[in-house]
Amino acid sequence: MTMRRGTVARYAVGSVGTGGFATLPGLVLVFYLTDTLGVAAVVAGLLVTLAKVWDVVVDPLIGAASDRERARTGRRRRLMVAGGLALPVFFALTFAVPSGLAPTAGAAWVMVAFLLAATAFSLFQVPYIALPAELADTYDARTRLLTARVVVLTAAILLFGGGGPALRALGGDDERLGYLLMAVTAAVVLGAALLVAATVERSAGPPATPRPVAPRAGLAVHYREGLALLRTSLPFRTLLGTFVLQALATGAMLAGAQYVATWVLRDTTAVTFLFVALVAPALVVTPLWGVLARRVGKERAFTAASALFAVAALALLPLAWTPGAWVYAPVAVAGAAYAGMQSLPMAMLPDVIAHDARTRATDRAGAFGGVWTAGETTGMALGTTLLTVVLAATGYAESTGAQTVAQPPAAVLGIVAAFSLLPAVLVAASLASLARYPLRRQDIDLGIEPKTADPGPIPAGDPQEAP
Repeated sequence: MTMRRGTVARYAVGSVGTGGFATLPGLVLVFYLTDTLGVAAVVAGLLVTLAKVWDVVVDPLIGAASDRERARTGRRRRLMVAGGLALPVFFALTFAVPSGLAPTAGAAWVMVAFLLAATAFSLFQVPYIALPAELADTYDARTRLLTARVVVLTAAILLFGGGGPALRALGGDDERLGYLLMAVTAAVVLGAALLVAATVERSAGPPATPRPVAPRAGLAVHYREGLALLRTSLPFRTLLGTFVLQALATGAMLAGAQYVATWVLRDTTAVTFLFVALVAPALVVTPLWGVLARRVGKERAFTAASALFAVAALALLPLAWTPGAWVYAPVAVAGAAYAGMQSLPMAMLPDVIAHDARTRATDRAGAFGGVWTAGETTGMALGTTLLTVVLAATGYAESTGAQTVAQPPAAVLGIVAAFSLLPAVLVAASLASLARYPLRRQDIDLGIEPKTADPGPIPAGDPQEAP
């Protein structure tokens, strides 16, 4: 099929919402808990992690529901619309903790609101992740579709990462008001982007031919199907393993940016400049990663981007001893690499889904999307948890908005290590998983099976195994 420009544009707009929801809570939520609500660092990390790990529970169910909807109607739109309507409400409530609540009550408020926001986001994100395999049918067409998405994603990270703290600052001395203003404004933008992207299937043409819908299965069946994807598909297992390790790295780095700005650079507004340094190069470089992928293959370009990011992250370690404006140079290099780390695996996932559908003669795109989203969001959340563990271990002192505290030298060193050394090690480890990824261009466009395969156990009654 030939993709229309409108299809590419509508799909890409969805990344304004997905990028915003991934960026803003990761950047400010833990800091909001520790330095405005007075919640202990470990407790703050645990609350955010519990809300995000909830995705592991709900995403496989949402994936199965999305597959059933497509089989019945030929579309995946309904769940996406539901998520687009619900997310703005719960996102705004996350930062609307009433003044006067004790830290424990405030933490509980945030946990419940953010858990509901994460659920609403999954209603959109799971079918959204499944769509590229159905909107584009060739190796390079998927690269084009996902490159456009990541260009918009990069701009969204810049918009929310730089604009969010700027809106928060409008609250002046009233930090709670600043956070609420930031959250309400962001919620409106998030909801609009998700609802626009929910119309992408209409722009791509008529719906798929409805198919008979299998009887509704129990919850345990959906979880077993998700585990079966990992057990039976080597391409998916290696790609997801790589992406989760990198989500851990970027989650720790993202959550640590505000701490670096406040306690290392000694300028709370520096977080905006860190984001500009991280994202601005990516706006230029993202299409170049697509060009490189077309020439040498997505997996090789992905390896190059990952290695470059690890080197750039490690180069930030001297911040612990010589903080200064030089930090923006390695952050910019990391941003250029991060563009490839986002666009290339997203372009590889539809190849994995299409390869699985061809070799198994079944549509499991929604299930793939559910497991992928669960892995991505869990990785980002656990990255935040790793940061809070480092903060707690090095003696970080939490505070409320009205308090002024001084951090011990060990805590400042821990902030830098979580921002630099930890991401570098995690991304370096991810390269071991990526090295086992078996699919190449000819496997996708010509239908040639990869020479390297790990069939794994074959479920009972399954006549064919996809490598």
